[in-house]
Amino acid sequence: MAMDCKYCFVTGGVMSGIGKGVVTACIGKVLQFRGFKVSVVKIDPYLNIDPGTLNPTEHGECFITEDVWEFKPVFESDERSYRISEIDQDFGTYSRILGIEMHPSHNITSGQIYLSTILRERKGKFLGKTVQLIPHVTDIIKNRLFEISEKEELDVLLIECGGTVGDLESSIFLEAFRQIKLEYPKQTVFVHVTLVPYSKAVGQQKSKPTQHSVKMLQSLGLQPDIIIGRSEFPLAKDIKRKISLYSNVPERAVISNPDLEVVYELPILFEEQGLGDIICELIDLKAKLVSYSEVTNYSEWVKMVEMYKKANKIVRIGMPGKYFNISDSYISINEALEHAAAHQGYRPELKMINLAEDTDIEKELSDCDGILLTPGFGERAVEGMIRSAEYAMENKIPFLGICFGAQLFYVAFCRKYLGLKKANSTEIDPNTPYPVVDLLKSQEVITEKGGTMRLGAQKIIIQLNTKLFEAYKEKEIYERFRHRYHIKERFITEEAKQKGIIVSSRNETGDIVNSIELNRTDHWMVGTQFHPEFKSRPYNPSPIYMDFIKACIKSKD
Repeated sequence: MAMDCKYCFVTGGVMSGIGKGVVTACIGKVLQFRGFKVSVVKIDPYLNIDPGTLNPTEHGECFITEDVWEFKPVFESDERSYRISEIDQDFGTYSRILGIEMHPSHNITSGQIYLSTILRERKGKFLGKTVQLIPHVTDIIKNRLFEISEKEELDVLLIECGGTVGDLESSIFLEAFRQIKLEYPKQTVFVHVTLVPYSKAVGQQKSKPTQHSVKMLQSLGLQPDIIIGRSEFPLAKDIKRKISLYSNVPERAVISNPDLEVVYELPILFEEQGLGDIICELIDLKAKLVSYSEVTNYSEWVKMVEMYKKANKIVRIGMPGKYFNISDSYISINEALEHAAAHQGYRPELKMINLAEDTDIEKELSDCDGILLTPGFGERAVEGMIRSAEYAMENKIPFLGICFGAQLFYVAFCRKYLGLKKANSTEIDPNTPYPVVDLLKSQEVITEKGGTMRLGAQKIIIQLNTKLFEAYKEKEIYERFRHRYHIKERFITEEAKQKGIIVSSRNETGDIVNSIELNRTDHWMVGTQFHPEFKSRPYNPSPIYMDFIKACIKSKD
């Protein structure tokens, strides 16, 4: 246990998807305003080792970290390890708001914990013991948290528990939290996020769901210190009083979290309600001197939020894709577009086009100022995505293709300008006569799906006199990858170059194409195999997204 570190546990009640991730990050932000070094752990109770094999329409986006972690379930053993760089989408929220990078080990899943328990038993780590949930599994959970706080020398570690209080899967984690609170009462604070719905029938907010949720938490031995009410409108005074009375929480510790036009305003709203001071009182933290930084300085954050609120001109971006059943499927892309647009006085209006066989591409894209072709896997909606890239070429619409979107931009070019009508990716058509996109050499012998792609941050060598170089203004950069297939450069012949396509970046050895673009002065069209959106921040937008939005504004005007 890192004796100097404090622990802030964030749980959720009533329903999932009410914004615990944003709340957790914003709690971290108000602590940063006071000069504290913070980080975040996200606990996901599912049995997957990581979310890499989950469908985005079920679980939202998969966030990629800089580092690739070799997770060893049994420390210092000869057991196999598991590569982890694909983690929960909430880490994107933490990174954007807190401006820090978190190691993949900060995403703890039930799969990791139970695998560690079972393999340790087989290795004889519990000789003579009957292995049980308590204390053996809870000890592994607690040790994971303590190791992070010690190694990173944190002032405060925030721990968000995924799901909702009452879920069977999360009960063992909540039990571990209870034990930490029992052992270190002065170093722990519990924040419970609940939904406070508005009843149109009676014209008032309702506290009953929160009351039931808190009772559920109390039945597990946990008493919240702070309740954050997620609501459409700010919490009325009588509702705060009622929640306080029935939840055994002081009224000043019932905090309002209403709908906001700019999510980055939430830390300011928390400050106005005194949340930071309440937390510091509960765990005995004394504010430190804050050195100037656009990330941790309160006044700079306020200025940035004002910039976002004043951005009122509209730029319309068409996003053809296949995972629009839920809004979180491309959340980092959505945020990167917002960052880039706000810094130019614009607000992006995202037209999310869930492609089907009968989608009229021309009709859907005709009113767009730019096209972003989204990432993905599998053959569904591919022809519509290829047609979207063709439409951009035909009409000189600014275009940015990300990962799969870049590969399909290449397929579209080969079909349209090189006459390779059956050109395709071997992922989509293994028997294509023109495999313009194919498996990476390193992937040819791989049979497992989890954690086996080309992952994490990789060095990118940028060609001079390209749109990519114009954006980054550097010859070498690092961006994050997540792919098995890649663009085959052998199809970029002299004829292809004359017709406008070039490779604008490669890996260090030169054998992997990291980006392509059209070499035309009158049309901005770029495809990146990497995911620049993962490094975009509200105060520091991704360079390539900035130039894409610039091109869209120029085209619009």
